[in-house]
Amino acid sequence: MLFSDIADTFAKLESTSSRLEMTTILADFFGHLKPSDLREVIYLSQGKLHPDFYPVELGMADKMVLRAIASASGYKEDKVEEMWLKEGDTGTVAESLISGKKQMSLFSQPLTLKDVVAQLTRIETAQGKNSQATKVDVLTGMLHDSGPTEARYICRIVSGRMRVGASAMTILDALAQSFADKESRPDIERAFNVTCDLGLVGETLAEKGMTGIDEIRVKVGNPIKVMLAERLPSIPEVIEKMGGRCAMEFKYDGMRAQAHITKDSVKIYSRRLENLTDNFLDVGERLIQNLKGSEAIVEGECVAIDPDTGNMLPFQMVTHRRRKHGLDSAIRDIPVKIFMFDILYLDGRDLTHLPYERRREILSQSFDMDDMVGLTTMGIVEDEVQAEEFFDRAIGAKCEGIMAKSLSDTSVYRAGSRGFLWIKYKKDYHETLTDTFDLAVVGAFYGMGKRAGKYGALLMAAYDQDTGDFCTVCKLGTGFDDAFLDALPSLLDGTKVNTVPSNVKTGLEPDVWFEPKVVLEVAGADLTLSPNHKAAYGWAKEDAGIGIRFPRYTGRLRDDKSAEQSTSVNEIYDMYEMQFSDGL
Repeated sequence: MLFSDIADTFAKLESTSSRLEMTTILADFFGHLKPSDLREVIYLSQGKLHPDFYPVELGMADKMVLRAIASASGYKEDKVEEMWLKEGDTGTVAESLISGKKQMSLFSQPLTLKDVVAQLTRIETAQGKNSQATKVDVLTGMLHDSGPTEARYICRIVSGRMRVGASAMTILDALAQSFADKESRPDIERAFNVTCDLGLVGETLAEKGMTGIDEIRVKVGNPIKVMLAERLPSIPEVIEKMGGRCAMEFKYDGMRAQAHITKDSVKIYSRRLENLTDNFLDVGERLIQNLKGSEAIVEGECVAIDPDTGNMLPFQMVTHRRRKHGLDSAIRDIPVKIFMFDILYLDGRDLTHLPYERRREILSQSFDMDDMVGLTTMGIVEDEVQAEEFFDRAIGAKCEGIMAKSLSDTSVYRAGSRGFLWIKYKKDYHETLTDTFDLAVVGAFYGMGKRAGKYGALLMAAYDQDTGDFCTVCKLGTGFDDAFLDALPSLLDGTKVNTVPSNVKTGLEPDVWFEPKVVLEVAGADLTLSPNHKAAYGWAKEDAGIGIRFPRYTGRLRDDKSAEQSTSVNEIYDMYEMQFSDGL
């Protein structure tokens, strides 16, 4: 298959902001691909060669890509860099310069999908002191054989910034449209949620149809999309929603982790699918030792522990385990305990279909517990008084609050879903009108006065799970200290783009646009109707969205979350409605 056909399809996607049109473009294209080619194309559409949890990335720095563009096009490096500083995108620079170069050499040949994947694999696996030169040489060769549109997307793929707007939800829609039907869409999405591998789902569906999708199971080594909780504003409403009786667990101030354990190895993933095994080697080794069976998948909260007192430490302390440098000292100096709260797989059995109470029972029987491996504190409550007492115990133990969990027969583990089978209630609800929000940075405004020459405020967005869009909810300009403001360019500039991304919806025009990648925790006074912000636009009022009033950065960078795991638009709307309930 020629790569030019794939590049032309990417260009069609980039030319529209309509999700329906994107779905149709992809569905038409997918239907003509071999199953194995479809898998590769799905990965490439997201700037990857593998699923998100694969530990190796292409990750070529922009300066290396510019060197390859200069070499392939015959332009001097300073000219290429000058264009890049103006355009902000190596892909458009490559397209412009490749289209302006002389007629293709007699030694060039059309690029195929197989060629591109093979050469990208060489870039990904290059190691040693000459690895940078090797990567540049390989990319130069591909650009030498490419046309302008191919060059645009090759350069974007190697830098991991595709900008075509093909979200996971859009790809799932297209797969259902091309190989199944609308009624099969939830089953296709569940296959993705229990594997986190769009390419595998696409190839399986194209090759075996829905029979193959139905055969996809939870598997050790393939992270599962985490189940999420809803919010309610008061303990009485939590108990009422749960039917008067539920389980309650302490909600710890730690890092959520999913551990895939065998008797010989362990892999620990963050909620954003990062492989954190090396960061929690001590926890992983203890999980292997304490597992009574042969293999399991468990979820828990990794919490930093004070080595002198044994008390739990705040979230900021466990984040030191995410260091790339000084990791050995962090492991030595900051002990961590995992408080397990769910088991999803054990010795060949997919447990996600079992009710919560049965999963909890299996979890408690499957491990030896000690100072590093334990269970979340859990109790059964049958009225508001018991629930309030349990909540007070959680706060007294330095926890964030509680998680209420349904005890009904339908309380299965819903991978990748949010619902009222789990409800979180935090101490913040006693102190402020709303919970904090985890929001994606999509733009920045230049500062004035003391902030002149810096980013002075950020445009923040929530994620719409139904459309795959990021819809703005506030302009954030408070809570920043000087160190954070100084660090913003290095944090954000790798995601800078020249025009508003196709998946960002807002009524504001910042000075700089960013692809949604970086997530910050934001607090606010309340939620209000806004003509400028697009979250839940038209839901409460025809010509208004919902915005956060008096937003403030809490100081917490949520690098444990992907942009798609930001606070959802549905949550924003639910919290807006909570403000008018009797509980607040």
